[in-house]
Amino acid sequence: MTTAQTDEEIQAKLDELSDDTPTNRITGLVYWIALIYGAIGILVAMNQTFSWDPFGYVLVDNSYFYLLIGIFLPISFLVFPARRKDDNHVPFYDWILFAVTLVAALYLSYHGSDMVEQGWDIVAPPTPTAMAALICFLSIEAVRRAGGTALAIIVTFFFTFPLWTDSAPGFLWGVGQTPLELVRSHAMGFESIIGVPMRVAGNLLIGFLIFGSALVVTGGGEFFMSFATALMGRSRGGPAKVAILSSGFFGSLSGSVISNVVTTGKLTIPTMKRVGYPSVYAGAVESCASTGGALMPPVMGAVAFLMAEFLNVPYATVMIAALVPAMIFYIALLLQVDGYAAVNGLRGMDEKDIPDLWETFKGGWYYIASLVALVYMLVALRWDLYAPYYASAILVVCSFLFRKGKRRFNLKTLAELIVDSTKIISNIIAILAGVGMIVGALAFTGVGGAFSRELLQVAGDNLYLLLAMGAVTSFLLGMGMTVSACYIFLAIILGPALINAGLDPIASHLFILYWGMLSFITPPVALAAVAAAIIAKADTMAIGVRAMRLGLINFILPFIFVLNPALILRGEWQDIILMVSSGMIAVVLMAAAFEKYLYWLGEIDWTIRAPLLVAAGFMLYPGTLSFFISVGIVVACYAYGFITKRAKS
Repeated sequence: MTTAQTDEEIQAKLDELSDDTPTNRITGLVYWIALIYGAIGILVAMNQTFSWDPFGYVLVDNSYFYLLIGIFLPISFLVFPARRKDDNHVPFYDWILFAVTLVAALYLSYHGSDMVEQGWDIVAPPTPTAMAALICFLSIEAVRRAGGTALAIIVTFFFTFPLWTDSAPGFLWGVGQTPLELVRSHAMGFESIIGVPMRVAGNLLIGFLIFGSALVVTGGGEFFMSFATALMGRSRGGPAKVAILSSGFFGSLSGSVISNVVTTGKLTIPTMKRVGYPSVYAGAVESCASTGGALMPPVMGAVAFLMAEFLNVPYATVMIAALVPAMIFYIALLLQVDGYAAVNGLRGMDEKDIPDLWETFKGGWYYIASLVALVYMLVALRWDLYAPYYASAILVVCSFLFRKGKRRFNLKTLAELIVDSTKIISNIIAILAGVGMIVGALAFTGVGGAFSRELLQVAGDNLYLLLAMGAVTSFLLGMGMTVSACYIFLAIILGPALINAGLDPIASHLFILYWGMLSFITPPVALAAVAAAIIAKADTMAIGVRAMRLGLINFILPFIFVLNPALILRGEWQDIILMVSSGMIAVVLMAAAFEKYLYWLGEIDWTIRAPLLVAAGFMLYPGTLSFFISVGIVVACYAYGFITKRAKS
């Protein structure tokens, strides 16, 4: 087998895992449809955001959302194949699905006012009922193509749930519906297909997806990789630190774990292996770093926007709350790879492969400037709706004025930006239209609230039992759903139970998100580890187990911040300072214990590693007394270490 054949097989396996839209169908007529429809859809979204109303006609909400569905959902049938063997061409039935979806969605958009004024979600004429049924079934097929078969099965189950819930036992009992009532409620009500998930996509998310695409097509990914290399490449174990930083940057903007592994891992994993990191360790580092990227502000993927909508708070509030846990996670990763490099004598990258920091910064400072502008507009100005569009404009203008070479912004780049944005938006619209039916079914039947009450009853007054049940539920659902779908489902059934138990609302929802994400690095599923194993040419299970150890802090952090919200910057400033500083110290101690290396002492054995883990536990436990107990243990460890080293010398 030749090297070229091996590379092709690796790429084919990565394509199967990746949740990105296949690009080999976007040629010819499909390309022009994606370009033209995408441009129209983006202009429609911007018009709704900025209220330009050039024709003096204001779209009511459901007309607007169905117009978006009518633009982007049909495209999903052209770019997402029904079967793997259709990757390179669009069969005739996909064109039929494209046309039918277009007609049905635009019909419902045109009659948006009639839906509200005449109550079509309850009783409707035959034609709109038929269109509603078409949209329901087409949405299920679209979510299968965009989100996978497992998610489509879950969506189908909940779509049909109201048909038999009135015969279900216990807390699963709910208000039943006939088939006609079912499709009307799902398609023409405000709680299902055009419910909370679609409202978030239409009102808020599209702008951020465009900003992420603008960064990619103007060369932002290459800049952040080069910038991370210039910063960390010379340090011991430099490639692993480059992988962590670049995956953090990329993951925050894309919000996609697998895309992060596939995109950055192709460069970082081979580089780590070249300087001496074993294949398993290299794959585990990339898996963890990519998983954490989706939890890293400022963008955090689609979930953070959904969270802001569910909690009815500004997006900046969610972003600020998520900042410290994400920083702690990445500091823990950096410390562990540094300790591993110190113990094993690993060097940095070759000097010839490291770009000059100042030259790198000069060549792409506007990427950082656009991110700073985005954060400022989100946090200081609270321009949640407008910020991503303004930040995208800053980036595009700067790229045109200052960028040189093929990545300079021009008409070709503009077309690439529109097509790339269209692919991503179509992906999101397809998934959220299907996931919205889960939300709708739980709302129609009333089972969502009943499930929350049942959880509280089972847990009784035991808060720790409730959190354990929530963690297990989030983890298991995270195996079969996309991150967004898992979060939406649990925000409805688990979120209220945690909040009613007296926990902080934002901390409760972050708890759900974190545990839903952990399935990406935890066997048996561990999709991030699977993708990394393909690139690293190593055992998937071994990478998953190693990734679990590297990412152990992420298993602990959710319990800490849900029980003590000071870690997510909520509470009195004294408590916040104590909890954040304790968290930072704890990860230093944990990293030292895991990697057998303690700063200023060097390599250590179990007689010091075990007490350090105990000290880390005390440091993470809230309270001044536990803080000083931990400090005492650390001082004792250093004293013992210096004495034993002197005795040996």
